[in-house]
Amino acid sequence: MRLKDQPRSSAVPDGILDPPKTHEKGDRMETEFIIVGAGSAGCAMAYRLAMAGRKVLVVEHGGTDAGPFIQMPAALSYPMNMRRYDWGYTSEPEPHLNNRRLACPRGKVIGGSSSINGMVYVRGHALDYDHWAEAGADGWSYADVLPYFKRMETWHDGGHGGDRGWRGTDGPMHVSRGPRKNPLFEAFVAAGKQAGYEATNDYNGEKQEGFGPMEQTVWMGRRWSAANAYLRPARKTGNVRLLRAHAQRVVIEDGHAVGVEVRYGGKTKVIRASGEVILAASSINSPKLLMLSGIGPAAHLAEHGIDIVADRPGVGQNLQDHLELYIQMASSQPITLYKHWNVFSKAVIGAQWLFTKTGMGASNQFESAAFIRSKAGIKYPDIQYHFLPIAVRYDGKAAAEGHGFQAHVGPMRSTSRGSVSLASDDPEAAPKIVFNYMSQERDWEEFRNCIRLTREIFAQNVFKPYVKSEIQPGAALQTDDELDAFIREHAESAYHPCGTCRMGRVDDPEAVVDPQGRVIGVSGLRVADSSIFPRITNGNLNAPSMMVGEKISDHILGLNPLPASNDEPWINPAWETSQR
Repeated sequence: MRLKDQPRSSAVPDGILDPPKTHEKGDRMETEFIIVGAGSAGCAMAYRLAMAGRKVLVVEHGGTDAGPFIQMPAALSYPMNMRRYDWGYTSEPEPHLNNRRLACPRGKVIGGSSSINGMVYVRGHALDYDHWAEAGADGWSYADVLPYFKRMETWHDGGHGGDRGWRGTDGPMHVSRGPRKNPLFEAFVAAGKQAGYEATNDYNGEKQEGFGPMEQTVWMGRRWSAANAYLRPARKTGNVRLLRAHAQRVVIEDGHAVGVEVRYGGKTKVIRASGEVILAASSINSPKLLMLSGIGPAAHLAEHGIDIVADRPGVGQNLQDHLELYIQMASSQPITLYKHWNVFSKAVIGAQWLFTKTGMGASNQFESAAFIRSKAGIKYPDIQYHFLPIAVRYDGKAAAEGHGFQAHVGPMRSTSRGSVSLASDDPEAAPKIVFNYMSQERDWEEFRNCIRLTREIFAQNVFKPYVKSEIQPGAALQTDDELDAFIREHAESAYHPCGTCRMGRVDDPEAVVDPQGRVIGVSGLRVADSSIFPRITNGNLNAPSMMVGEKISDHILGLNPLPASNDEPWINPAWETSQR
């Protein structure tokens, strides 16, 4: 679709329904399916249900995604730090990180977190999904989910190679690659090779392990969010309506979900669903809504005076995330993005993008990446790298003085687990979020290893023309204790929370939903977003979240799953004896 052919903004004033209107009776409205949350999974489900001719009402608390701060890829640091677009959640003081409260941005806008994220596209490793299946998510092995990844994609190699047979060709989600013109992007990949690591030309294809180009949800120069890919085409069918409102709880009668209580226009109303209610409100808000609706740990609900509908102790538990560090180097050459870190240059880039959708504004600047194994005996990668040709915080608020570049690095599969719980029975109150980061000794070993392996990569010959000195952590920090102190003070969330409504078998007391996303113990209610992940996947979570929406849609529609794939992923044949 050409940009000029795209539908206009999804702006929806508070409380206004898209035509055709729902059937209204006083304070009660009726529809077929209600989806709570217009994020990655919610938009995908709205699209698939609409294309099947079903009537859908999407409830979203946030407003329009129009405007350059969201749509311009290079402006990615702005929307996730704007309360207009973000729920503004923070963790409780994290006991193992100097009691710091860490930011937990979640999208409060059309498109959800796909409208405020870094636009990095990672499917995850094949063995992530095989683990899901082994943990009780029957039908979610890699062979089962790969066809859904293919269905949702239109993939563009950007002239950088790739595994065309593993990728989609006509799906709603455009996946592209940046131009990779800055020599530092290639230097990072070349350094990985010099250090003895694998190279990969498509980490979303046959072979995740190695150094290579990074992929982004950018198309025709703009952020290709779930709103652009799925929701806008869905709304054009006339089968999807959008209500800007705050979902307060699921209405359950005799163990069956019959609707959703929402607040808008200063009033509380009930929307009835003749079909199903589907929560796609994020790994933070979906468990919150379940608990407010009487589904969760019985003792916790009783504390807040909430009538118990279903005692599911797993609701809000199993919270996982990725932590990362920025390993920053000062550059000896003025070739980094720092030369654009001024008002004039930003204005020029912004103007070029605004009028042509080209130039530096048309990329998120994450254009090289790597997935490696931390040591021998690890079967598949457990460390991820994002490379960026500027030394700057992810929130865009603090750039190093002068030219520099950095690698975002962190372990992929921490065994630490946190929780989301209610702070109050007030639907307006933020939940209590405790990630419990770095609670396992293994976490510290893995992070120290990340720092040392990254230093080794930046010490390769190919980087010698570019490296002036180490900015962060700083060359003086070498011992375990020194690195641990740095980690405690500087580790940041990669903003990948998941797992709080874990999918599993019906007889698993800790599972919240079954492998079709149905809430165990309540009929007519599903959850479909990153909260149902049994375990966090390798990399960023936008792609797996959309895949969940795609697959759960087929379950909702009663369709047979797509035929399983026979493709076999590459696993390093020397993984048992070699780290690289």
